[in-house]
Amino acid sequence: MAGTGMSTLGLDPVEERLYRHFLRNPETTDENVHLLLHTSPAAVRAALDRLIELGLLHQSDAGALTASDPGLAVDRLSRLRLLSLHEELQQVTQSRRLIDELRREQGPRSHPAQDVEQLEALEEIRTRIDDLAFFARHEILSAEPYTELTPENIAHARPLDARCLQRGVRMRSMILRQALSHPSTAGYLHELAAQGAEIRVLDDLSERILVYDRETVLVPADPTDTSRGALLTRQPGLVANALALFEKIWNEASDLPDPAAQSDAAHRLSAVEQLVLAEMCQAGKDDIGARNLGISVRTYRRHIAEILRVLGAGGRAQAALLARERGWI
Repeated sequence: MAGTGMSTLGLDPVEERLYRHFLRNPETTDENVHLLLHTSPAAVRAALDRLIELGLLHQSDAGALTASDPGLAVDRLSRLRLLSLHEELQQVTQSRRLIDELRREQGPRSHPAQDVEQLEALEEIRTRIDDLAFFARHEILSAEPYTELTPENIAHARPLDARCLQRGVRMRSMILRQALSHPSTAGYLHELAAQGAEIRVLDDLSERILVYDRETVLVPADPTDTSRGALLTRQPGLVANALALFEKIWNEASDLPDPAAQSDAAHRLSAVEQLVLAEMCQAGKDDIGARNLGISVRTYRRHIAEILRVLGAGGRAQAALLARERGWI
């Protein structure tokens, strides 16, 4: 019995049986072959024409038919099938442009889509985040107040983040400055920045926001308890509010510190300023720090002002935190 293995290469059962028939019986005609295949003459004629067009059968001037070598036949069918699949894949990837057209078909009286979707299970939330990132086309915005990423978090996120950046998706992320004190987390953030991600840091960040292509927002159902699930919305008003909040916080954040620039800055502190920095982080009062170093309070404070400038800190507490993060003390 003839097999159907060639169906994956684009041949229908009649075409495959005809090809196999002429492999076994070369230099024969198609006379009455429809009787052998138990099908109509018209179906056989159509199948023969397609096999000849594909180059799987060759017909002599006398009408005799010979099948092509199986290696050549399979190779040709494979290449044609792959070309067809490639064209289908291109059509599928471009199908999102149909969304607006189909939505117009709904008309103004159509039942509105669900404004807010509640996601409860953690695995469901993770899966939805992965899907949204995978299909993002233009931009991903995130504000996430984590203090560290586990090795599992990083291993899971790395291929998805890299894919987005390689496809030209703009990624803007805000994190807590404290996360930079965790070596593997800081390393991964600088890895993303090197690939083109824009990352900013804040000393205080409580908001959790994810926005995809400025049309889909994911936030915790309860900002004080992330175990209660998440809310996903595409409602324009809610999305606009989330975007406004994100941009406000983004403008208040600082750029991710450059490790090389930090190292260079450390060398710009004089020996006395290094001592003042250590005292500033330990001594509670300026007069005590100045007395410990044997300098005047005025000179001590002048050195502190220079240290704040070099660190880019807005105050002593931030300067102490930055100095510890960078290993200066």
